[in-house]
Amino acid sequence: MNPFSSGTRLRDMIRAIRACKTAAEERAVVRKESAAIRAAVNENDQDYRHQKRIGYLGLMLLLDERQEVLMLVTNSLKQDLNHSNQYIVGLALCALGNICSAEMARDLAPEVERLLQFRDPNVRKKAALCSIRIIKKVPDLAENFINPAAALLKEKHHGVLITGVQLCTDLCKVSAEALEYFRKKCTDNLVKLLKDVVNSPYAPEYDVSGITDPFLHIRLLKLLRVLGQGDADASDCMNDILAQVATKTESNKIAGNAILYECVETIMSIEDTSGLRVLAINILGRFLSNRDNNIRYVALNMLMKAITVDSQAVQRHRATILECVKDSDASIRKRALELVYLLVNESNVKPLTKELIDYLEVSDQEFRGDLTAKICSIVEKFSPEKIWYIDQMLKVLSEAGNFVKDEVWHALIVVISNASNLHGYTVRSLYRAVQTSGEQESLVRVAVWCIGEYGEMLVNNAGMLDIEDPITVTESDAVDVIEIAVKYHTSDLTTRAMCLIALLKLSCHFPTCSQRIKDIIVQHKGSLVLELQQRSIEFNSIIEKHQNIRSALVERMPVLDEATYSGRRAGSLPATVSTSPGPALNLPNGVAKPAAAPLVDLLDLSSDDVPAPSSSGGDFLQDLLGVDLSPASSLSGTSQAQKSGTDVLLDLLSIGTPPAQNSSSTTDILSPSQDNKTSIGTLERLSSPSAQASSPIGGSPVMDLLDGFAPTPPMPEDNGPAYPSVVAFDSSSLRITFNFSKPPGNPQTTLIQATFANKSPNVYTDFIFQAAVPKFLQLHLDPASSNTLPASDNGSITQTLRVTNSQHGKKSLVMRIRIGYKMNNKDILEEGQINNFPHGL
Repeated sequence: MNPFSSGTRLRDMIRAIRACKTAAEERAVVRKESAAIRAAVNENDQDYRHQKRIGYLGLMLLLDERQEVLMLVTNSLKQDLNHSNQYIVGLALCALGNICSAEMARDLAPEVERLLQFRDPNVRKKAALCSIRIIKKVPDLAENFINPAAALLKEKHHGVLITGVQLCTDLCKVSAEALEYFRKKCTDNLVKLLKDVVNSPYAPEYDVSGITDPFLHIRLLKLLRVLGQGDADASDCMNDILAQVATKTESNKIAGNAILYECVETIMSIEDTSGLRVLAINILGRFLSNRDNNIRYVALNMLMKAITVDSQAVQRHRATILECVKDSDASIRKRALELVYLLVNESNVKPLTKELIDYLEVSDQEFRGDLTAKICSIVEKFSPEKIWYIDQMLKVLSEAGNFVKDEVWHALIVVISNASNLHGYTVRSLYRAVQTSGEQESLVRVAVWCIGEYGEMLVNNAGMLDIEDPITVTESDAVDVIEIAVKYHTSDLTTRAMCLIALLKLSCHFPTCSQRIKDIIVQHKGSLVLELQQRSIEFNSIIEKHQNIRSALVERMPVLDEATYSGRRAGSLPATVSTSPGPALNLPNGVAKPAAAPLVDLLDLSSDDVPAPSSSGGDFLQDLLGVDLSPASSLSGTSQAQKSGTDVLLDLLSIGTPPAQNSSSTTDILSPSQDNKTSIGTLERLSSPSAQASSPIGGSPVMDLLDGFAPTPPMPEDNGPAYPSVVAFDSSSLRITFNFSKPPGNPQTTLIQATFANKSPNVYTDFIFQAAVPKFLQLHLDPASSNTLPASDNGSITQTLRVTNSQHGKKSLVMRIRIGYKMNNKDILEEGQINNFPHGL
């Protein structure tokens, strides 16, 4: 029925319109009804016009606080806030609570504050909600609302009480004065309120699934959490009621679980005894067994926070958490895996790793990437011994080698090279594994590398351990593995290139298979891939024409430095490397620079497998070469190889500037002809445009493999200009000093030696330094010399930073830093920005 007219009913009007024969008759009916509505509006009482409600509704929906027209509304709102009709006052409060700007808040705050004591509870409730908007817009007004808000906590009406509790919570967040006031004056009252609600009899108007007003429960728990955080006295007052809520609330309903979750959050946030925390973590453990995915997910989230507070209590639920890793829901699987990763330590790494690897065998393809990465990280971080590390990594490579990142199998090779007593065991284990899992790319690469290095140990059963059985492998069997890998992995350049190198090595160690090896190598002379074609031609030349130097070329790889690799890896991949002290196995991401290494060994890994120095903290092949590959120039982000008479490998090969069309080549070793000398594409594919270094053979003449001997002129040292030290950061507790240097021939890169000094009388533990730079800079942090900083300047921590400025000469360095440490078991975080770098960096 038309709300403004007592005349025509709606259905009568519709009947009249349907009865019309022409459009003119329809318009006449509509005009008549419109006239009746206008007359009703003109006759209606001004206070009860529906237009006021519609106007405020339009105001809230169509405008926001940025509209200038709202300035005209302030006076109307003020009049309506003071109106005698409570419904108009309520309309004004709703509008103000939705569109209030800072200016309006300052103008109308006195009226809203007064309405907090209005006679009607609905108006008081709306005034409390409007007050929340006001204090968020203008925190300076918070002190005006402290006493009225405290008075609302004595309300009996639940609607007013809920809004009053929320107002107190928001006041505590914006005002330290309000927080202290509510702690001292209201904590006991809030505890009593919560106790009354918990123990209240059945009340149908507030009952939800058999629980009295769960919304009020949750609001009270949130306010208690704010009051108890960092205050032992306030926390003491609420311990009993929190324990009561945790034990009495039913967990078979959503409302009960919501209350239990908030109770757990409050227990974990306040200054509490371990007993109550154990109770809270046990509640989360029960959540993990719930059939509802949402409940399990929030429980995993909360346990990730709880583990920093009470790790042992969380460990008791390890089996249930592991079951969640196998959940059908992808979100739960991922979050449970992150929690398992946090639970791993030296004492439980073996059983947890076994569980995860067992699950890896049956896991879904889309989950294997995350699961594999976490297992590899756990094994690297907590490995108790090298043989266990190698065994677990081989299991992972056998099951999910195609998901393993390059730096992981690089690290495995470095560890294997250092475990001299396990060379035979490892190559035999790899031989067995590759028979059944030859499709796993990373496994094949590691197996090929090890067979090339330790093939004679495989054939001779050398270095047998008590735990393994003898295996019969002929020289032909070993070559079979590599030949099959070359044919199977036809699309992978890196694998095939590594296979050719392994074959060259075996041609020296397995003389009975020398002709067969040569035939396999020659098959790639016509390859469309320049990399393989060049290797084939050059290796064939070595086998046919240079047998007198072949044994020297294919000597075993020198032992790679684990500490260097681990340090660089730690600086560039903090998420997968332990920063805590303990017996964690040091693993590689770069290697030491050997004094001299066989050329074929040096080129055993292609640049495709190696992360760039700017992101990984070390170039694998660069370190294997034992030279300093420093950028000499950069043009539009593209590196151009430049001619250098002192390039070690160019001297070794008597070759000049690489042609541009060969830039796609990964590794070029020997030229097939003296008159047509080619380049080493590796250096062009790596990060450095110009590979300049002195001879790795200590100044002795460097042998050209095809042309005899050629002298290498010494490379003069140039450390660049000296830059003054600066105090980068200075607070009442900490001082950071930066010393600067430049690597030779690389003006874009700056090496920074950071020195951290403790100015306080307390020792800092768990010290960690983090830094961030703009996009035009690239930053790499080496690991710090220690994680404990002595007190009172009685020692220091040093850490090396490497910054590459792509806008060198145009933009200066700038850096945001964050320093975290513990002092008296309390976490401290300091932050700052460094803008005082010397000019020219």
